[in-house]
Amino acid sequence: MADIVDIAASADSFKTLVTAVQAAGLVDTLKSPGPFTVFAPNDDAFAKLPPGTIQTLLQNIPQLTRILTYHVVSGKLMKADLENVDSVISVEGSPIKIDCSDGFEVKNATVLAADIEADNGVIHVIDTVILMG
Repeated sequence: MADIVDIAASADSFKTLVTAVQAAGLVDTLKSPGPFTVFAPNDDAFAKLPPGTIQTLLQNIPQLTRILTYHVVSGKLMKADLENVDSVISVEGSPIKIDCSDGFEVKNATVLAADIEADNGVIHVIDTVILMG
């Protein structure tokens, strides 16, 4: 098996996420033993952001880091672990709403693929970049 970063880097659908993680200097963190749960926006999710947002974030590393760490939770939380909770606390420090009542949703994003296991945690692919607030 591979770690979270290697899995994301090897998939064609996470090019923007991998670029953002590299720009924010989070590669070593997400390669560490963790474990982590990552709600990983795919490239289509990033494409939904207003034009210019990604370039702006790549030039504002503190803001980019806050957004990326909002998509990460400490611990390995599989879908089954999240079915009976209303929210989890992100590495950034803010709560993320979880809703498994009708499918699997994380805040305003739908989980497209759940429980992709990595050596140091689990990835849940989401269709929208989730923002604090």
